[in-house]
Amino acid sequence: MSATIISSLVSLLHHLSPALVYTVVALLVFGEAAILVGFVLPGETTVLVAGVIASQGSINIVALCVLVVLAAIIGDSVGYLIGREFGVRLLDLKPLQRHRDEIDRALTQLERRGPHYVFIGRFTAFLRAVMPGLAGISRLHYRRFFIANALGALVWGIGCCLAGYAAGSQLGLVEKYIGYFSWGLLVIIVGIVATVVIRHRRRLRLVD
Repeated sequence: MSATIISSLVSLLHHLSPALVYTVVALLVFGEAAILVGFVLPGETTVLVAGVIASQGSINIVALCVLVVLAAIIGDSVGYLIGREFGVRLLDLKPLQRHRDEIDRALTQLERRGPHYVFIGRFTAFLRAVMPGLAGISRLHYRRFFIANALGALVWGIGCCLAGYAAGSQLGLVEKYIGYFSWGLLVIIVGIVATVVIRHRRRLRLVD
């Protein structure tokens, strides 16, 4: 996300009352997780910015952490239920068609390593947005989903809040490195998936 957008978010939140700051952050985090195309919403960046504002004393960092974690957990649960109820019809949405290969790989991994993949997905922008819905589509048991999702939301939510709180004026640099980490993690996940698929195909050939 560009420095201009970050600056705009900082300016916007600075001009809001504490109650409205909490509300905006909660809605964006909830929306990013609850809506299957939530990768268009700046949820993570807003949390980082809110952390900066908390470091300046405008809002409480503990309250922010609790709010972000709860919004993420609830939003993901809504996304899970949407995926479970509407299923594969959601995959016909145009914004998701461009990512069909990644989605198919994610569904494959959910079937094999459901809870682990849900936890890891929380830390990459694309998977964070689509994972709840895909978990619902894959029929991953809600209890297993909820535990993995809650742990991921706890680590991610508190981590982002504290990163923004510690960053201050260096927010752009922190977001840059978080972005590198997210993309790196996604590449690793894709690599693991590709390796598993190749090995599985080789085993099938040997059996044949």
